[in-house]
Amino acid sequence: MSTDVSGMIECRPGARIWGVDDEDSVWVGAIDLIVLDTGNAYDALACLFGVRNSYGFRPLAEGRGLPVDASSEVRDAFAGYGVPDDVHSTTWITGDELAGADWDETDSSGTRSRRAVAGDASYWRPTWEVMRTLGGLHGAENVRLVVWFD
Repeated sequence: MSTDVSGMIECRPGARIWGVDDEDSVWVGAIDLIVLDTGNAYDALACLFGVRNSYGFRPLAEGRGLPVDASSEVRDAFAGYGVPDDVHSTTWITGDELAGADWDETDSSGTRSRRAVAGDASYWRPTWEVMRTLGGLHGAENVRLVVWFD
């Protein structure tokens, strides 16, 4: 099973203005992860998404699937990988959830913290910066990262 991460950050710009229930408050694709060069460090993927979690992390967002209200950009990118059986471990996490995460929590051995393997000093920093910037504009609850693995 491969662990190449793919995905996209998306946001819901209209939600802050009109509310989440307004018909114009739809999710919009913002940036593809390939542009942000997140890398495939297994310990980071384990602590964030539960993929190859031999480290014993409590994942932040594991097995949620593709959001039912995903943006057309995310749906198109996801469809580009073939049928759903061609990808695995599809999940998503919001900016709010990331902001509220315990970044000092460690793996089961107590040697790796979430901050050390996937925090701002890791390859994930550009992703978190984009999400924080979009969250500042639209609200952290209206920004999410959607990922899948092939």
